[in-house]
Amino acid sequence: MRAREEERYVRFVQERHAVLYRTAFLLTGNHHSAQDAVQSTWVKVFASWSRVRRAQRPVAYVHRMLANEVASMHRPRRAGEVPTDRLQDLPGADRQLGSEERVVDAQTVWNALATLSERQRAVVVLRYYADLSEAEIADTLGIAPGTVKAHAHAALAALGATLRAAEPLASDRAEEAT
Repeated sequence: MRAREEERYVRFVQERHAVLYRTAFLLTGNHHSAQDAVQSTWVKVFASWSRVRRAQRPVAYVHRMLANEVASMHRPRRAGEVPTDRLQDLPGADRQLGSEERVVDAQTVWNALATLSERQRAVVVLRYYADLSEAEIADTLGIAPGTVKAHAHAALAALGATLRAAEPLASDRAEEAT
């Protein structure tokens, strides 16, 4: 890759890494899997940079690569891969959380997202977080646009019910704090 193209790639990664990481976290449900998925995606983007750069919507193309990477993480492991539960914490990770209320609200939303099926969660994250169109989501997930609509409808209904059920808990916490 020539220096100018490498600069474009580096700038692209710097501008979009945070959003791609957050999308990966929402899709996987944990930081370590999200980091792995994003790192693998960036490696693949680098390897096919000219194709990504020429895509009509490069950001959507990269989100598709990420969604495919997350899906492949659920496939059986290759020989030689050994999972571990001992991972080092990132320095300063505890400082990124913000106020206690935002953490509680974020945890409530995350718990609600975790109740969805993997496909419903992917549709919600890609539609409302990554801002992909129904057609792009259908293409990314390899399903029909009507199926995207059905999953989104069912997911939003389930999220609404779960979050409404959690509201009394949030108001109880607010009353305890006063």
